[in-house]
Amino acid sequence: MAEDTNSDSIVKVHTAVIGSGPAGYAAAFRLADILGKNKTIALIERQKGENNQAVLGGVCLNEGCIPSKTFLHIAEWINEGRELNGHGIEMDSLTVSKDSLLVHKNKVVKQLNQGIAMLAKKRQVKVLCGDAKFQDAHTLQVGSTQVVFDHAVIATGSRPICLPFLPDDPRVLDSTTALELPSIEGKMLVIGGGIIGCEMATFYQAFGMQVTIVEMLDQIMAGADADLVKPCQQMMEKRGVAIKLGAKVVKVTATDDGLVADLVLADGSSVQETFALVLQSVGRRPNTQGFGLEELNIALTSEGYIQIDEGYRTSHSHIYAIGDVAGNPMLAHKGTVEGRLVAEIISGKRLKMDAKIPSVAYTDPEVAWVGYTEEQAKRDAVAYKKAVFPWMACGRSLCLGRTEGLTKLLVDPKTNRIIGAGIVGTSAGDLLSELTLAIEMGCDVEDIALTIHPHPTLSETVGLAAEVYEGTVTDL
Repeated sequence: MAEDTNSDSIVKVHTAVIGSGPAGYAAAFRLADILGKNKTIALIERQKGENNQAVLGGVCLNEGCIPSKTFLHIAEWINEGRELNGHGIEMDSLTVSKDSLLVHKNKVVKQLNQGIAMLAKKRQVKVLCGDAKFQDAHTLQVGSTQVVFDHAVIATGSRPICLPFLPDDPRVLDSTTALELPSIEGKMLVIGGGIIGCEMATFYQAFGMQVTIVEMLDQIMAGADADLVKPCQQMMEKRGVAIKLGAKVVKVTATDDGLVADLVLADGSSVQETFALVLQSVGRRPNTQGFGLEELNIALTSEGYIQIDEGYRTSHSHIYAIGDVAGNPMLAHKGTVEGRLVAEIISGKRLKMDAKIPSVAYTDPEVAWVGYTEEQAKRDAVAYKKAVFPWMACGRSLCLGRTEGLTKLLVDPKTNRIIGAGIVGTSAGDLLSELTLAIEMGCDVEDIALTIHPHPTLSETVGLAAEVYEGTVTDL
């Protein structure tokens, strides 16, 4: 249960954590585990639910990772059902209920909300509900409650960037409102072809909308290697998603009949098209406003993130910042690691982050990578050799009817250690974990090649890619 912040009170705590997303709750829970019951940890969350209780989990659980991946999983079922035609099963009558989708999504989110609340209660973490604002370097105001702390952790997350030229209209969505599925019929424009835009285009298309992605760059999912993105783009286009690269939206006008978008295409020509929904998906910005950071003169970077040292300390050594608010990449698993790490640092250990952070686009097929990409290696003049195993030669992918994938390794030619990896295909995000571990432990590519992978599985492609590098592969 959240602390009542409606009556005047003073709460003294060892550490106050602002924000209950993956970074915040990981920091609070790990600190509670380390310090025990003699030290009070406060977890402050402004989002309110039933009975004005704090809704824990942050953007990831409530408005991001979990609801979107729930929809993406259903979209995968839908696409698989439609594609069973020609494999001995007819699925022509498949229908989608928007109301049922929302009920299922909300059920998943609520179950995880309750789970985090239970973990907080078990650890005797004091949960406070309300907006937190620094009064001075050791005091926060949360509603009418004053929180006096020895240490503070800022884990306030991020929010979608809003394009200023878009009209104020309920049919103009961001990554939060899009998860309420205002419609699954008609045409949808997605402005921005990054991971979030592509994921949302994937499930909206599966649910029944005609989706168009407009991306200013020459590739969707900027940051991933082109050879990983290409099979994903081809599958999206095969299923009906229109992708316009090198293009931009210059104007959107709200009318009774829809949202009229003026587009400038890669060849310089202009077109006008009407859409039922427009999703702006051009990135996120850190939540640094409204917390009183200026009162403490906490420094920000030129990009607007809170400036920290390698120990996550801000310009006040007892105040830390982690997760999205502390810089890219804005990923839940990066925030979780930072939350646990900052708890160890606050408790007296001298640690720093040196692990590689994997990235996954949960499209269909999934696109996943870790360590160096080819683009990064070339830019940084890092020597590498590449080994690729195409899923067309994988028995399991043939059984699944999903042969568009590939598994790629980047290897240091002097040490034979794996320095980067990328996978595109079904369950790529799960398959990447083996290679993330390989990079973390300084694994020699021969170790992967000599590891026996069960047959027939998609994980075999990891071992076979290593065999390609070793020159020992017999499956090609």
